[in-house]
Amino acid sequence: MSDSTNPGAVIDAQSAPPTQPPSENTGRSGIRRIFSGSFGRNLGLIVALLLIVAVGAITAADTFMSLNNMLVILRQASIIGVISIGMTFVIISGGIDLSVGAVMGLASVVATIDVMQNAVDQSHWVIMVVVALAVGLAAGIVNGVVIAYGKVVAFMATLAMLVAARGLAEIIAEKRTLVIRERGFITFFNEDFLGIDVLIWIFILVSVAGWILLNRTTFGRRTVAIGGNREAARLAGINVKRHTVWLYALAGLTAGIAAVMILGRTTAGTSTHGQLYELDAIAAVVVGGTLLVGGRGTITGTVLGVLVFATLSNVFIQNNLSSSVQAVAKGVIIVIAVLLQQRFAKPAGARST
Repeated sequence: MSDSTNPGAVIDAQSAPPTQPPSENTGRSGIRRIFSGSFGRNLGLIVALLLIVAVGAITAADTFMSLNNMLVILRQASIIGVISIGMTFVIISGGIDLSVGAVMGLASVVATIDVMQNAVDQSHWVIMVVVALAVGLAAGIVNGVVIAYGKVVAFMATLAMLVAARGLAEIIAEKRTLVIRERGFITFFNEDFLGIDVLIWIFILVSVAGWILLNRTTFGRRTVAIGGNREAARLAGINVKRHTVWLYALAGLTAGIAAVMILGRTTAGTSTHGQLYELDAIAAVVVGGTLLVGGRGTITGTVLGVLVFATLSNVFIQNNLSSSVQAVAKGVIIVIAVLLQQRFAKPAGARST
């Protein structure tokens, strides 16, 4: 009896998948997965940065490409960059922090009130640094506790902190600018090490520490897990509430570091420090590829996002273009970044409807 009369043989033949060579779609989907990952996003940011640099080199050839101007760009990027590192962790977890700019202003004021400056006269200017960091950390912990244990939406909780911190800074400073008297503080934060400004070194150190924390520690893995699926993270044994508090504490700490940096640059504390810095930080993080809904993001992308905006601002300044045009350009870049996020965040097999 031949196999053609064997029912089992017929069924096996019909159920066996046909052998076919890999289709072109498989190759395309593989390339798409590569370029929709962190490598592709960072490569796109590098290309965008190089294009902006090329425009600056062409339109302001005499000044833009000088070493001094490159250092100016990095110096301008450093303060927003430090805040953006902390913001990256918060947004990866699915949260948001609108208070970092106001907290930065409050920390700068508290660190420069007469009581603190008198204490500095009796000891060392490190006291100002410690106080600024402590104020930022305390504000971040308050945000985290209200959000995690008070169950207040992050947007509203941090918006309340924004208003309260700015108002408190105005009350403490009596709407005055508090000038730093300690020359040692000013000298240190305006020195160069190996030809690079101290503020740039601080940005580099915070970025490296942030990268290690996100990519090489359980803290970073838990942050991504919470942003990806909060309930699944809780069921996996992660203390989501406690971790949330530490995330906002980290954002507050970076705001405190930024306050020390701006004190070094401006030599004065004021309640107006940090106005709209939270929006610039969020923009840099989003342009850097971090999903606003959480679960994905990189420190490298954030650093590139900060540099894109800093370089763009410098190009506008070099060409004497108005800040209004600059704001429009930033808005367009943000919209494009969000649209690309929506495009590439979809699974490879998803179909648009």
